[in-house]
Amino acid sequence: MNEESKNEWVPKTSLGKKVKAGEIKDINEIINKGLKIKEVEIVDTLIPDIESDLILIGQAKGKFGGGKRRAFRNTQKKTRDGNRTKFSAMAVVGNRNGLVGVGIGKSVETVPAREKAVRNAKLSLFRIRRGCGSWECGCGTPHSIPFTVTGKSGSTVIKLIPAPKGVGLCVHNEVQKILSLAGVKDVWSWSKGQTRTTINLIYATIDALKKLKSTIVTEEFKNKAGCDA
Repeated sequence: MNEESKNEWVPKTSLGKKVKAGEIKDINEIINKGLKIKEVEIVDTLIPDIESDLILIGQAKGKFGGGKRRAFRNTQKKTRDGNRTKFSAMAVVGNRNGLVGVGIGKSVETVPAREKAVRNAKLSLFRIRRGCGSWECGCGTPHSIPFTVTGKSGSTVIKLIPAPKGVGLCVHNEVQKILSLAGVKDVWSWSKGQTRTTINLIYATIDALKKLKSTIVTEEFKNKAGCDA
């Protein structure tokens, strides 16, 4: 958000008014209290350098179904006036420092669908717990995840496993986008079910990442695994 847009923003919620007045200057203050973000301008103001990317959830038509992956998935509905096409897009946003969010947008055109997806992703922002839970590493820096977590969505199950520094993101290409924007640099994974259904795979990954923060750990474990939160 540029300075001109920030000045034009008229907050509609009490949280938005506090952010514009400068009473709240850190996004962590909002997330730690469990407050619901209902205005995307709050995120743009507190995290001006937030990054976004599109998840490839669609597929172009190809011979024998071998079309390339696309960012937009289109569906058609038959009506008396003919076929009505609607586009869906999925976006991921993050600051590469523990904050990440995923959202879906739908519209009759591609650009509005993309904008809605980015907007919904910013409104669903949450914090993950990073660390160094690999027994092969033990460096104590938050380059991976502190412990193994499993996420599920539909028939898709994914397990994220801590990896030593330098391994990289050994996961599905679209899952890499989420972990990268969340600030995770090294991780192993295992998955089963309909993993070709990208949307379910992404939701399973989000389910796993949220368990990193919701799982109760001791202070001793936090220090040993180098947890950042």
